[in-house]
Amino acid sequence: MKIPGRINSIRRRITRGLTASVGKTKTNYQNINIQKILICRPNQRLGNLLLITPLVQEVINTFPNCKIDMFVRGGLAPVIFENYENIDKIIQLPKKPFNQKFKYVSSWISLKKKSYDLVINIYSESSSGRLSTKFTKSKIKFYGDSYAETDEKPADYIHFAKHPIYNLRHDLSQIGIDTSKNTMPYLDIKLNHSEIEKGKTIIDSIVKNDKKIISIFTFATGAKCYSKEWWTEFYEKLKIAFPDYNIVEILPVENVSQINFQAHTFYSKDIREIASVIRNTSVFIGADSGMMHLASASQTPTIGLFEVTYDKKYEPYNDESISINTNNFDMDYIIKSVEKIISNE
Repeated sequence: MKIPGRINSIRRRITRGLTASVGKTKTNYQNINIQKILICRPNQRLGNLLLITPLVQEVINTFPNCKIDMFVRGGLAPVIFENYENIDKIIQLPKKPFNQKFKYVSSWISLKKKSYDLVINIYSESSSGRLSTKFTKSKIKFYGDSYAETDEKPADYIHFAKHPIYNLRHDLSQIGIDTSKNTMPYLDIKLNHSEIEKGKTIIDSIVKNDKKIISIFTFATGAKCYSKEWWTEFYEKLKIAFPDYNIVEILPVENVSQINFQAHTFYSKDIREIASVIRNTSVFIGADSGMMHLASASQTPTIGLFEVTYDKKYEPYNDESISINTNNFDMDYIIKSVEKIISNE
């Protein structure tokens, strides 16, 4: 059973209103030995799950010997966190609870079967996140709303990958744990050597030459998707500007192309395989999407194109990645940005 978008939006607003006051972070604990940790992010979207990889790394950096359970929705988390050794268990809410009612209920019940030293709710406005944090057995619970409206926040606090880390650091400081020397982790799906080599084998079979590769992703959901006219024009400019590079289009699960499959293409439903292929390219270009975050998490220089969403909140996040607001900058600026990235190879 699929809930219509407008009704689902109303439902979310109502449940957020009802659960906004559920739970309150307590900071009156000192000298607590934190080993068992639960992270709550009951969301199924690829991008949202990739955006919590920095928080998981921050937890591991702070508590190297910890064991982490995760409370999520859908089946992507086990794939994303496959190479994270500290992950002990992933409790999955079904993607479609109306069709899997028993699994849905049993997932919630399983939260009560274990006691934790610390529970972290990633997103303060998540009704399921707040309820699951409240539902668990743990002395220390962080609900993700650490800063008051009047508090001065870090300049980059707004970024969806960073604000959970700043919240965690703020809350930990209140119980005597100093994390001020920790560097801010990047998105990371933690590809291993064999995965990267497999990606190279795949990409070599597609292009069949020694030229380096620019990867593009021409799809996105809803209004974030640029038109066929825009992508066709940009693709032509890209070919002219970089004649010594192959261009490979990473196709979405829908297997569609905004440039009508004119470039070399790669299609897969395996997100780790997709990440491994992107890892073997010089730069990735795509609109705000889960695939853009996957490219960033593969440690590939990524150019994120933004037109309707706020770039400072969702921009690709690693050392060589940038966002470009196409309302303010034209295609020639994007080409110059690509030139700057590949000149550093």
